[in-house]
Amino acid sequence: MQEFSELRINAYRESLDVLCSVEVTVLSKNVIEAIEERRSVRQFKQDPIPESVVNRIIDCGLKAPSAGNIQPWQFWVIWRPSLKAALAEAAFGQEFVGQAPIVMVVLAEPARSATRYGYRGSELYCIQDTAAAVQNMILAALAYGIGSCWVGAFDEKKVSKALNLSERFRPVALVPMGYPAELPARRPRSCRPLEETVITVQ
Repeated sequence: MQEFSELRINAYRESLDVLCSVEVTVLSKNVIEAIEERRSVRQFKQDPIPESVVNRIIDCGLKAPSAGNIQPWQFWVIWRPSLKAALAEAAFGQEFVGQAPIVMVVLAEPARSATRYGYRGSELYCIQDTAAAVQNMILAALAYGIGSCWVGAFDEKKVSKALNLSERFRPVALVPMGYPAELPARRPRSCRPLEETVITVQ
């Protein structure tokens, strides 16, 4: 990936319905490096993340594939300390959620997928689609030197109540993000044997 000193982009913030031109810091990693180096980060510096970088991360989430290009998602970017604390409580007391500079809340909209794909759309496709968006944003964040943690352990009803969500949305992931206070040790990952996880048919 070619590096640039500055990159001018158009970043769309869906949650705020704002389109703007912003300056974004140069990417530091290509996608393969980001995949290989990604670690869950739970300790964050309190340095603010530039809004232009947050916008770019969101833009990468919006570019995720989705069944029928329906894009059954909504992304909430939570900066407010009181809401972050409520999300940490909803996440069964995982305090690091509330300590991150921002928390990205990724919502699925099952009914939107169901309009074309019925039950399978509402129960599977919208979950697959939002998961792809989460992964895009986590890798994009890492490319800008920002750590994150994909949190799936939370009470959906409490998250919905904290954000006063419409019933048509289902919380899928909480993703606290920030510059790492310390980088997790890079140790060999324990992987299942290839013969159990990869089947090749020629």
